[in-house]
Amino acid sequence: MAKADIAELIANILKDFLPANGLELYKVEYVKEDGERYLRVYIEKPEPAPGEPETYIGSDDCVLVSEYLSAELDRTDPIDENYVLEVSSPGMDRELIRDDDYRRFAGRQIDITLKEAFEGRKAFAEVTLIGLDGKGGEVSAKTLVIEETPVIPPPKKGMKPKFGETKRYEIPFSLVSKVTLSVIF
Repeated sequence: MAKADIAELIANILKDFLPANGLELYKVEYVKEDGERYLRVYIEKPEPAPGEPETYIGSDDCVLVSEYLSAELDRTDPIDENYVLEVSSPGMDRELIRDDDYRRFAGRQIDITLKEAFEGRKAFAEVTLIGLDGKGGEVSAKTLVIEETPVIPPPKKGMKPKFGETKRYEIPFSLVSKVTLSVIF
């Protein structure tokens, strides 16, 4: 069974179960690593209503989905190969993969890896996501809009750093390899 077919199969199995339990499907991966096949299912909580706090996936959510999905896959046995089933959240450094992710996480800090240099750089770290222009169209028509405010190190120990002038970048989305939320402690 092709990877795309497996992802579609998992989405169909979970299409009613996840919403009924206050969850959403984020991504499905079927990969081979070190001679083992892994079926990785990533789940998330729906976007909160305006003014409501963000809620996160817990281990109980993963166990609930894992047990349900495992039982369904055992019952129908659609995958010919042996595999390890893993259910988890996308993590703090989640990749932005859907157009809606760029709207949902606007204003947050992101890290970007590019396929080729843009303005002399192949990566941007801890920049502010403004959004994605040209939604719903071809990738070549989309633009990733970010802002970066450089931190100027203090000249002497104990002094506070200063901030440079904020610069806005509009990166052609066709140059983007990967965008993840920054993890800042």
